Amino acid sequence: MPNASARPRHGRRTRRRRREDPARNELVSSSLESAQQCLFNQDYGTAFVHYLLVLNLAPVFKDFAKESFRFTLFKWTEELDSVGRIQDLFDCYEQALELFPTDEVILNSMGEHLFRMGFRDEAAGHFHKALKLRPDYPEARENFYRVANWLVERWHFLMLNDHGRNRKYQQAIQKAVKSGCSTVLDIGTGTGILGMCAKEAGAAEVYACELSKTMYELACEVVTANGMDGDIKILHMKSLEMKVPKDIPHRVSLVVTETVDAGLFGEGIMESLIHAWHHLLLPPQKGNNESQEHSQTGRVIPAGATVFSMAVECLEIRRHHRMCVSEVGGLSMADAGELRSPVSCSSEPDESMEPYTTERLSRLPGGYKALTAPFTALNIDFNNVQELEGLSSRPVQQIRLPVTEEGELDALAVWFQLHLDEESSLSTGPQEDTCWEQAIYPFHCSKGFVLKPKDELIVEVSCRDAYLRLCSVAVLRDGHEIRLDKRLDSQDSGNLVSTQNPEAELCSALACLQTDQNQAKDFSMLECAEMALLNNQDYHQSFSTALGKLISQLKAQTREQGPDFQSSTDSSDLLYVLDVSEGFSLLSLIAASHGHVKAYSSVEKKKQQEVLKRLAHSNNIPEKHLEFWLNHVEDEQGMLKRPSREKLWSAIILDCVETCGLIRQKLMDKASLARCLLEEGGRIFPERIVVYGMLVESDTLLLESAVQGQEPTLGFNIAPFINQFTVPVHVFLDFSTLECRHLSESVELFVLDLMEASTNYTNRDVKVQATSAGRITAVPFWYNIYLDSDISFSTLSRNSHWKQAAAVLQQPLEVQAGDWVCLAVKLHKSTISISAHKQEAPRPME
Repeated sequence: MPNASARPRHGRRTRRRRREDPARNELVSSSLESAQQCLFNQDYGTAFVHYLLVLNLAPVFKDFAKESFRFTLFKWTEELDSVGRIQDLFDCYEQALELFPTDEVILNSMGEHLFRMGFRDEAAGHFHKALKLRPDYPEARENFYRVANWLVERWHFLMLNDHGRNRKYQQAIQKAVKSGCSTVLDIGTGTGILGMCAKEAGAAEVYACELSKTMYELACEVVTANGMDGDIKILHMKSLEMKVPKDIPHRVSLVVTETVDAGLFGEGIMESLIHAWHHLLLPPQKGNNESQEHSQTGRVIPAGATVFSMAVECLEIRRHHRMCVSEVGGLSMADAGELRSPVSCSSEPDESMEPYTTERLSRLPGGYKALTAPFTALNIDFNNVQELEGLSSRPVQQIRLPVTEEGELDALAVWFQLHLDEESSLSTGPQEDTCWEQAIYPFHCSKGFVLKPKDELIVEVSCRDAYLRLCSVAVLRDGHEIRLDKRLDSQDSGNLVSTQNPEAELCSALACLQTDQNQAKDFSMLECAEMALLNNQDYHQSFSTALGKLISQLKAQTREQGPDFQSSTDSSDLLYVLDVSEGFSLLSLIAASHGHVKAYSSVEKKKQQEVLKRLAHSNNIPEKHLEFWLNHVEDEQGMLKRPSREKLWSAIILDCVETCGLIRQKLMDKASLARCLLEEGGRIFPERIVVYGMLVESDTLLLESAVQGQEPTLGFNIAPFINQFTVPVHVFLDFSTLECRHLSESVELFVLDLMEASTNYTNRDVKVQATSAGRITAVPFWYNIYLDSDISFSTLSRNSHWKQAAAVLQQPLEVQAGDWVCLAVKLHKSTISISAHKQEAPRPME
């Protein structure tokens, strides 16, 4: 054996140095020069190819060329994105990451592209890698926070914080395992908690599947941390793709799942269970034969469900799903056609529509009124495969509901009771403290319909495409049927006679329904937030007034410039207004309605453009004064490029706040560009945004933001892993109904000036005095949006389509009334962050 301590021999020949290759060096030199020249000429594609060649042949140039290479990559992939060459775009990023695998900037940029394309799991992976390489990288951190809201939905935290729900599931699983269900499959395992419950209860074999890559990786971490990685096999796949013996060795005796949404079937539980009964589960126990071996039979937890519903009146629901106003910003909406949300239910499935949306009824601003008593819409047994298979082919069921309260019919609200086994159940009802919301099936008659006591509402219940569908189809009033489902014809109207109710009321209802039928050909869908915005008269009137003031000022300014001014419609004399609002917007049309204006709209959908054209015609706005020119613009910055270069814009309208309550990304960059494109005296709308906030104590926000407490969840260590996806800013809040204690008055936190860049800042310290004692857990914030110095509106207003957001503190801060709290408010690329600490009381003088 050689002497390990022996000194190395000096006689070993040193490795030869690589001989210089003149041809290779010449190629590298000329390619580097060509790359730089192409970059100068903005030929980014060719420059990218030259840089790839240089850096592959001569890695020594990596440090020298890194910044130029990044810039070239980003510009070239922007061009590829704009022409739809998505595969080439990602090929470029993969080539770049082969050269710079630890470049956090390239990783973050690729993540942004992946997220925009809908690949959220993959995007999160890139943001996470970038953060690990550089924890203080703000762009990657903010991107990760945004994507975390998609990947790990906030109800996961509520669910894990719901000790009653967790305990009931655990007890049901324990009973099933002890009764002989020794092999278990957890479908849609999430954090892995139900599978771990089964293993802890004594199950011999436990399998789990999860489709989301993020949740799959999270479940693997959780199971390993709890010492069960060899006991639970987790598969990254749909249960529908699982086969025996390829994925699991044999059929299991118990399936546990919680793949239910507010409408019960929306996460595919029906399809999953039918497949499981045919391919993954042992046959169910037949009859009451107690001697039959439990291990040879299969069962499901939950065992079944009962679905309940009631008719409700709710202004908040109404304004998000149908037109409630006849005039918007001075424009008559009579010829708009039928406008409504994409949430609409009928017994005939329509792929363009969602059958329901979801709301937490107990938190809706303005509340709701129940117009009928709750009724049972459906019972389903998850342990009866024949019943599951027959559900979609069941005949449509008609249910007559006595109306108990007078009110306008706005929706059917739906919830359910989930029967875990014969003894235990969970309710998702509107009065329950639960992680589930309720399903909302809105009613769409454009003029509404008032129900009265003694009426009977006829509701159809079906499940033709594995979605639960409820539809209000008719009302029985004094022995006569009034159709609500737009199938009214002349024969129906002929059968109606006068009743004890005012005849005008029935005539109005019939006229409404007949009008809806006639307008079906002009039907156009708007997103729920777009619908609510359209119904916000204060918002549109504010814009109309502010635009009118600016247009009058610019007209007067033009007259002063010379006597030859003519108020003609010659395009050279027109004022140009650009509306860069997201989605459907009437602001361009409102600008054009003031006269002497050519307005450019960013509305892209053809049917929505037709709506604007009809409204322009009916409101006497010349067709040539409204133009759509962004149908094929992919680049966001392209919105601010002039279609016509001979004049500058008189006004540019920017969409500044996302519906969820956050400032739009790249807002300040867009404002900077917009300022360069304004004529003298022109304006950006809005000109200024003031952020307001308040100190609050809210356990609700804590429960929805992270798993709380030091105790393990059901004895399992889950919190440290899922809390990695805690985000500091909570979005989509209704502050008016949030369960919280106000610990201060509202205070100005920050100002964004879109017209005067020199007045902006990125950090601000704000002192707030506590008005009550308590624990500060969060700082909700909202915006006052100033169109000019006199005209403003708030995102906190009752009619706002915007929700609010809240910065949740990492650690609650105890305060007494009178204490001063220092808030450090930061703005980075339109993202607001807030931290807090108490100001120490001054020491008394000695």
